[in-house]
Amino acid sequence: MLMVGAVAYTANVVPIWEGIRDYFDGQMDFVLFSNYGRQVDSLVNGTIDIAWNTNLAWVRTVLQTDGACRAIAMRDTDLTFATVLVARAGSGFTGPHDLRRVALGSRDSAQAAILPVHFLAQAGITGIDYLRIDSDLGKHGDTGRSELDAIRAVLDDRADAAAIGITTWEAVGRGELMPGVLAEIWRSEPYCHCNFTTLLPPERTDPWADHLLKMDWDNPDHRRILELEGLRRWVRPELDGYASLLEAVKQQDISARW
Repeated sequence: MLMVGAVAYTANVVPIWEGIRDYFDGQMDFVLFSNYGRQVDSLVNGTIDIAWNTNLAWVRTVLQTDGACRAIAMRDTDLTFATVLVARAGSGFTGPHDLRRVALGSRDSAQAAILPVHFLAQAGITGIDYLRIDSDLGKHGDTGRSELDAIRAVLDDRADAAAIGITTWEAVGRGELMPGVLAEIWRSEPYCHCNFTTLLPPERTDPWADHLLKMDWDNPDHRRILELEGLRRWVRPELDGYASLLEAVKQQDISARW
């Protein structure tokens, strides 16, 4: 039996993992952590066999193990993640060059803090005053709370724009909650987000990953789990999608540990 770790960032995590455990029919169990730092430590020391990691947790595992870890599966939605800058609709801001104040999410959020700073610096944009909002540290932005707080800073005129992940933008910014209030003024290049990480040899984990990839959207029992986890199918990892975050972590001198 394999032990899989995940972070309990929302109440939905429990039914998701109970469903995945049922799908594996006794071949795995799971343990929930309060933060990604503790989960990465538990993977490295062998307490768990596989970790459901954010992109920052993956990068930190790579750095702590000198690249000995392996990514074995990810969601289809993790392949094309991106960061967007949103401003008030009608504000007149047309791109990052217009901005002087940008609200960021938690400092351990790749999508709402680490990567936006990295991409804007790469584009040669300087003179920005970053408002950092450290909500729910330890969960790497998974709760979305810091991104909502960054949006609130825009609505309260404490920032010209907010840096948020595409999932928050699709769920809130363009949804029924705030129709016509915000406008996207910039979008980053795509990058990868979460993956299943392990240090075990392929013969131990490849059968598990192969079975995971057989979950079928057209099977109602499988679809319930897939919908809760925000994907249509599990896919093989594409590690090139982590290059920008690995570079950002090194350039910003972000610790390999929590």
